[in-house]
Amino acid sequence: MIEVRNLTKVFSPRLGQAISSVSFNVENGEVVGFVGLNGAGKTTTIRIAAGVSLPTSGTVLLDGRDIMAEKTEASKTIGWVPETPNFEPTASALDAMRYFAGFYGINSAEAKTRSKELLGMMGLTGYESRKLRTYSQGMKKRFSLAVSMLTRPQNFLFDELLNGLDPEAIRFFRELTVQQKKENRAILLSSHILTEIESLADRVIFIHRGRIIKSVRPDELTSGVKSGGVLRIVLETVTDDALAYLKTLGRVETQRNTIVLSDFQGDSSQVNTELVTRRLRVQEIRFEKRALEDYFLQLIREVDAGR
Repeated sequence: MIEVRNLTKVFSPRLGQAISSVSFNVENGEVVGFVGLNGAGKTTTIRIAAGVSLPTSGTVLLDGRDIMAEKTEASKTIGWVPETPNFEPTASALDAMRYFAGFYGINSAEAKTRSKELLGMMGLTGYESRKLRTYSQGMKKRFSLAVSMLTRPQNFLFDELLNGLDPEAIRFFRELTVQQKKENRAILLSSHILTEIESLADRVIFIHRGRIIKSVRPDELTSGVKSGGVLRIVLETVTDDALAYLKTLGRVETQRNTIVLSDFQGDSSQVNTELVTRRLRVQEIRFEKRALEDYFLQLIREVDAGR
């Protein structure tokens, strides 16, 4: 379990707070998507949780161990894959794995066995002796994931794991994430590929300008009552009466005889009934599920507007 408690980070007084009072949990057996614009504070939060950056205040508990006060033991419970893996380019994959194993007190024989096993699991069999500088971006991500699993951690931090990968590599990491979830691990996944977040995450946490602004479940994105969506209505004739009524329900756009009602938070059947009562001929009415990207962009607009 990952418990982020009141994290604040100030890199310099001039720049102000990179993150401010950030708090959330990731339960065992849960995948939590971490979504925000560039510079929102995702990587800062993840680096502190991984123990590679110090917070100005606050802390992170990993399976109850404080990453600040009990770093040696807490670090063994976390697997971290950074956005841009950076390893000694002249080292071979196997030698680098064995080197990292030493940091966790894994003896030489076990380190070699476990390293070969993990490299094989990542699809790198046959590339163990190759220099890391010869690895493609996708191979470096696979290697980084193998390193993150050396201690068989209960928790994972994936920072933009899917960036720049081809569809085959994305599918590989998607399936691996699902498997780790089935094994009851806690996973925090940051990504700009919001369709993948939407399909993988049990919850999505939004961060904006260094603050957590919302936490939702994927089913809330498709519920008109909870988070809205788009209602597309085709009328035989678009009238002023129809527009006046629909504007009371959300943002309205017209496209010939089609009215697109955004931010809709009601029952489409009731809208249909009302339009028919007003003697309007409804040719089609369709509620379209809201995508995570649409939800996120609207959310940050509302936050920036002070709503």
